[in-house]
Amino acid sequence: MSVKHVLILDGGMSRELARLGAPLRQPEWSALALMESPDIVRQVHAEFIAAGADVVTTNSYALVPFHIGEERFRAEGPSLIRLAGQLARQAADAVERDVTVAGSLPPIFGSYEPENFDPTRVQDYLGVLVEGLAPFVDVWLGETLSLIAEGEAVRRAVAATGKPFWISFTLADDASGEGDVPRLRSGETVEAAAEWAVGSGARALLFNCSRPEVMEAAVRTARAVFERNGSDTEIGVYANAFETEADEEAANESLNETRQDLTSDRYLRFACDWAEAGATMVGGCCGIGAAHIHHLARGLNR
Repeated sequence: MSVKHVLILDGGMSRELARLGAPLRQPEWSALALMESPDIVRQVHAEFIAAGADVVTTNSYALVPFHIGEERFRAEGPSLIRLAGQLARQAADAVERDVTVAGSLPPIFGSYEPENFDPTRVQDYLGVLVEGLAPFVDVWLGETLSLIAEGEAVRRAVAATGKPFWISFTLADDASGEGDVPRLRSGETVEAAAEWAVGSGARALLFNCSRPEVMEAAVRTARAVFERNGSDTEIGVYANAFETEADEEAANESLNETRQDLTSDRYLRFACDWAEAGATMVGGCCGIGAAHIHHLARGLNR
């Protein structure tokens, strides 16, 4: 396979927390483990690193009012956010090789809900996350963003930190064939998102928390935009293992079922296609565990 070395990202935090015995329920989701089982959060990071991940992402995705409520966010959010950063940093620093810590900056007003984005309030919340995570992270990761305005909000929120940032958009899962134009969940095209990324200063444009089947077309579209603009922006993918109907429910209302057919071998085959298409960063999102990452690390770069 004639591709560049692939940076291995970690996998989905929530199902690994549950596998190791941490509490997992809605609406708190993965934030609950920070409150009740922080040692297991550190263990999940450590297991991803042991599996071969070059990057671990802070468990800060659910530390927003959408999941923990406005009152708890104001009272406990800063300390929980700081804890999320500390745990990832500790796990990364515990090994001799270089492991990057990415600071997760989620969609503030709900996953897959671009219609709820509020530009007048978003910086207030993002600012709390950035302040708490800044001492511990190497790079910022705006992830599972559904519209370009969310990416721009992350860019603005981290600008003063001087640290690089990556932006990861979630894609519409209903693409059915080669003729479909890849789109974000907002309906905006991946081409438009890639054009925005060129001018934003983002070091990488990624696609996450969508079906593996829709990722390759997005990678090819982004690569074409970057080549046309002479941009060296990296491209990444970390798909989820949700059943196809998962995005029909609000992200904090239920525990979505995961696909049984998405084995480590099958996920690696998808990843090889993404790498051939131009992705140089690959990992996993919801339902993609340490076993998948172990297989990726050994299959993509050897």
